[in-house]
Amino acid sequence: MKKSLLLLSFCLIGLFTFAQKTIIHCGKLIDTKNLKVLEKMTIVVEGKKIVGLENGYRKGNSSDQIIDLKSKTVMPGLIDMHVHLESESNPNAYLDRFTKNPGDVAYQALVFAKRNLMAGFTTVRDLGGSHVVISLRNAINRGLIDGPRVFTAGVALGSTGGHADDSNGLNETFKKDLGPEDGVVNGTRDAAKAVRQRYKEGSDLIKITSTGGVLSYAKDGMGAQFTEEEIKAIVSTAKDYGFKVAAHAHGVEGMQRAIRGGVSSIEHGTFMDEQTMDLMKKYGTYYVPTVIAGRSTADSAQKPGYYPEMVRKKALEIGPKIQSTFGKAYKAGVKIAFGTDAGVFGHGKNALEFQLMQEAGMPALETIQAATVNAAELLGQSEVLGTIETGKFADIIAVDENPQDNIKTMTQVKFVMKEGKVYKN
Repeated sequence: MKKSLLLLSFCLIGLFTFAQKTIIHCGKLIDTKNLKVLEKMTIVVEGKKIVGLENGYRKGNSSDQIIDLKSKTVMPGLIDMHVHLESESNPNAYLDRFTKNPGDVAYQALVFAKRNLMAGFTTVRDLGGSHVVISLRNAINRGLIDGPRVFTAGVALGSTGGHADDSNGLNETFKKDLGPEDGVVNGTRDAAKAVRQRYKEGSDLIKITSTGGVLSYAKDGMGAQFTEEEIKAIVSTAKDYGFKVAAHAHGVEGMQRAIRGGVSSIEHGTFMDEQTMDLMKKYGTYYVPTVIAGRSTADSAQKPGYYPEMVRKKALEIGPKIQSTFGKAYKAGVKIAFGTDAGVFGHGKNALEFQLMQEAGMPALETIQAATVNAAELLGQSEVLGTIETGKFADIIAVDENPQDNIKTMTQVKFVMKEGKVYKN
């Protein structure tokens, strides 16, 4: 009797195992590691992971789920290394800070997160918001809501009056002397405390603003806003907690301080020169260009009243330059990871970046590699993300055409799977 029950149990386990397998037939499959397009391939998924990759179209068992993507081009889920899930550009953005409660921000973040996922971005790195995005990440991880895998910096770090000082531009009633808890750093002691505060709140990484910015209500969008000693203190403390540090930077001096200070990536990098590019190669620093953000802010600045006058001037000066800077950095051999600054423009339109990168001289497959292999490396997630290989998460998307023939196909993702679950088909 016991033997019969044991045999029955093994049979039931076997049936359950078979039922969990998903067989994906791929007409074309992009090998993002070797920059090849493979023909007629099968991906085998079990649970959250890829368990097999085979030539030809595997028939599978009667209990297997078959997904037919024979007419599509399949690739790993995309990774956007620079988004802001809590917000989206609009003419009332500066007023929103006074009219929206955290609950309002949270509900709109749900919508923005899902748009990113449905656009094929199964992983994103959120670079600066409130505590809301930490709760958003946790809710996605628990399966309560649909969204991409989120790595978040939480509250960004800046200096008093700098790009990340939220009291910029406010009247005396609201203008405050903010400190490390609010992400405002002045001196090395504040630097360490601010990093530890982000750890306490549950951030995954640190984001600093080493120069001024475009959309903050402050006149300088390029000047350095941290000393090199402050940056080194941030990076040193971040390493203690297993954090990488991303540095927003437009001007050369702020970029170079950040690179020498040990940051993992430079975001935007508008006025990057050859010396800075050489420094990035020396230190192995990644460049996350956000070309579409520069283009979209310059376009919005053309609309009367869209930005305050102080911001409008910066948007017109800085925005149009990022694409040419990216082209030079690519040709110089700087490491590139894909990032868009989604939120500065409409969420879900992230894939427009691929077209702008190609226009600047990067071949189509390399733009996709930047959004998969390179981005996974910068995240420190290469073991589970970035390629379609056995043992990695089953983050898989598909488009109609081969991006080598038409890069615009990346804006029309037809199939989205994240960790073995189909969200769009």
